[in-house]
Amino acid sequence: MTLLAEKLVIAVSSRALFDLDESHAIFENEGVDAYCNHQIEHEDVPLNPGVAFGLVKKLLALNERDLANPRVEVILLSRNSADTGLRVFNSIQHHQLEIGRAAFTRGASTHPYISAFGTHLFLSADPDDVRKALEAGFAAATILSSASIQSTGATDPAQLRIAFDGDAVLFSDASERIYKQDGLDAFNGNEVLAAKQPMLGGPFKNFLAMLHQIQLEYPADHSPIRTALITARAAPAHERVIRTLRAWNIRIDEALFLGGKDKGVFLKAFGADIFFDDQQKHCESARQHVATGHVPHGVANE
Repeated sequence: MTLLAEKLVIAVSSRALFDLDESHAIFENEGVDAYCNHQIEHEDVPLNPGVAFGLVKKLLALNERDLANPRVEVILLSRNSADTGLRVFNSIQHHQLEIGRAAFTRGASTHPYISAFGTHLFLSADPDDVRKALEAGFAAATILSSASIQSTGATDPAQLRIAFDGDAVLFSDASERIYKQDGLDAFNGNEVLAAKQPMLGGPFKNFLAMLHQIQLEYPADHSPIRTALITARAAPAHERVIRTLRAWNIRIDEALFLGGKDKGVFLKAFGADIFFDDQQKHCESARQHVATGHVPHGVANE
C-alpha cells in the first residue's frame, strides 16, 4: 500500500481571510455586544475577501489537480463565538472555499489549537496570537493590510508564488544579531568565514520544506508552486545562503540578493501572492505591492 504524502495544513484567522474592518471597528468602539448583534444581523451578508483570501484560494486550488489525494487543508481559527462565526462560515460557502474544520474561541487566544490541528503555517491579524505560535515553534505571521491586494499573483493566476526573507524567517537570526551588534563589515566577515557551515533553520524552514515536497510531485518547469528568497544580503554573504539550502536539500526557484534595496518593487516583479519578513521596514515596502506577513521573530523584534 502506498502511503499518502503528508498534507500541508494552513490555519487562518477570520480577519486574515475576510475584510472584517467594519465589524472590528464596531467591536473597538461600541463593545462586544454591539459587535455580536451586528454579525448576527448581517450573517447572510457575505464578507469581502481579506488580505489572505487570494493565497488561500490558490492553496486550495492545488487540491483540484488530484482530487483523490488532496495536498492542502485550510483550517479556520477564529476568536469569534460560534454564534458570530456563522457569518464567517456563510461567507466561506458563498466564496466556495473548501474549508470544513474550524475552532471558535469566543475571545480567547486561538494558538493552543495550532498544534492540535497539525498546522504548518498560521496567518492571523492578531499579533499576540502570532507571537505565541512562533514561541511554540510554528511558522506564523501577522497579516498586514495591503495597498494592492488585487495585484498579487498577477504574473501567473494559476501558479502559487510565495516569497521569503532569509535571516530570522527561513534561517535563524544568529547572523542578523552580528549585523545588529557589530555592523555590516563584521556580518560579511562572519559569513565569509562560515560560508561552508549551514545556518540553523528559522521558523519558516519546515513550511518551505512542505512546499518543496509538493513541488517534487511535478516537473520543475510545470510546478503549480514557485518560491523566492528575497533578502537584503548581497555578495559576499550570498554563498552561505546557497550552501545552506543545498545542505537542506530544498529548492528555491528564485533568489534575489538586494544589498539593502527596497523589496517592494522586486516582489511586484516576482508576482508574489504573499511575502514573509521579520523587519517592519521591509514589510512596509512590500505591502504597497503584495500581501505581506510580518514575522515578529528574532533580534529585530526584541
